[in-house]
Amino acid sequence: MMQSQSQSQGPVTGLFDGYPALTGTYDEMFADGAVARAPFARVAALLAKLAPDELARSQALAETALLHQGVTFSVYGDSRGTEKIFPFCLLPRLVSADDFRRLERGLEQRLRALGMFLDDIYGEQKILTAGVVPAEMVLGAAGYRPTLRGIKPPGGVRIHISGVDLIRDPDGTWRVLEDNLRTPSGVSYVVENRMISKRMFPRLIDAARVHRVDHYPTRLAETLRSVSPTQSAGADGNAVVLTPGPHNSAYFEHSFLARTMGLELVQAPDLFVDGDKVYCRTTRGPKRVDVIYRRTDEAFLDPEVFRPDSVLGVPGLMRAYAAGQVALANAPGNGIADDKAVYPFVPDMIEFYLSEQPILDQVPTYVCLFDEDRTYVLEHLDEMVVKAVDEAGGYGMLMGPQASAEERDDFRRRIIAEPRRYIAQHRVELSSCPTWIAERGAVEPRRVDLRPYILTSREGPWVLPGGLTRVALQRGSYVVNSSQGGGSKDTWVMKDA
Repeated sequence: MMQSQSQSQGPVTGLFDGYPALTGTYDEMFADGAVARAPFARVAALLAKLAPDELARSQALAETALLHQGVTFSVYGDSRGTEKIFPFCLLPRLVSADDFRRLERGLEQRLRALGMFLDDIYGEQKILTAGVVPAEMVLGAAGYRPTLRGIKPPGGVRIHISGVDLIRDPDGTWRVLEDNLRTPSGVSYVVENRMISKRMFPRLIDAARVHRVDHYPTRLAETLRSVSPTQSAGADGNAVVLTPGPHNSAYFEHSFLARTMGLELVQAPDLFVDGDKVYCRTTRGPKRVDVIYRRTDEAFLDPEVFRPDSVLGVPGLMRAYAAGQVALANAPGNGIADDKAVYPFVPDMIEFYLSEQPILDQVPTYVCLFDEDRTYVLEHLDEMVVKAVDEAGGYGMLMGPQASAEERDDFRRRIIAEPRRYIAQHRVELSSCPTWIAERGAVEPRRVDLRPYILTSREGPWVLPGGLTRVALQRGSYVVNSSQGGGSKDTWVMKDA
């Protein structure tokens, strides 16, 4: 349902003078021209007092700080160089207390159902027997690992860390766009963005009464230790962060999280398995490892089970996991639950496992494996956004309304050849947010999405009161991914007035 947002008494002047709201979009800050939405009126008025040249100087200082702190990501195949500063806009994205409460309840509900779905399909498969989710949709998927059936994860948790992508449609309704349940990235930018905001806008942050996000690493460390196999023996458990190495696109985040959690950052050669237990090589001899926060893709985790040519994995790791001697966060096999063709069935999962109605809406989705859906998609390619179910980061996607006839014909052939590999959705008009455009020296609306992060321990899920707001920096663009030219904003979740 649309969240009611009454308006302030009058238009905000100053920085936002002449703000050109996008037609047909829901603007996150303004309800009508420069009239701020009621929960944000005070913050908007304070931001409006910034002079454009003052904001430009602050923006330049913020970018310099990010460079010096090494807040970067990698883009593979870019001839201009791989290491990039993650573009950042100082103007925050605001989320009201009422909106966040609804999102929090909806995300917790969704993660409980998805966790039960994973337990089920790697167990009794009741949902398949009941026909709620088509068996061929699950058992034939690349993300389903039949060798893991019957293995129960230590602590009973499979989705320890998740990042759920949300959008807001023109009516102001929050909708889940997709689930990221394998190795979701981006939370380091949430924490770093807040540090920059506090440095540049210390008084504004205090006046805005914004929830903190800097406690995420502490909560993550607690979540990891909560599933330690040795917890029942009274020990805290030794957790490590496993990275593929410095050439990985998210290596900054791996090192950032390990450092802020106070955990060892390790690579595969640092670990070995002996007697179905995992050990880390240290200068003082082997040390038992109870929990591994793995940032290595599961296909490379263990050459004995997955890719035999992997040099990034630990031989015998899955034996230790199956024996209940080490917890892996996130659990291997989660990929089936964030398969884009399984996504349309999550509301059914919520009803099946929880006997509840879904709190959060989704984007209506066509599954090309189904004859009727595929026929419709092929007849309306010029209206559809087509996505490969096994791609991410904006790759393997057709933006039908903006694509050429040649590009649509190419995807038509792909869909006919491999229908299970594609889903399609009508393009949703993403909400927009005031964004500083340096080359124009002005504030303009740009489309955004939101990735909240949810941690699930033995006690259940917890939603970080913030998230990664990604912004499409190019005028007219719908693509917010950093690998495709997008940037980020600090997300200010407001406390109750």
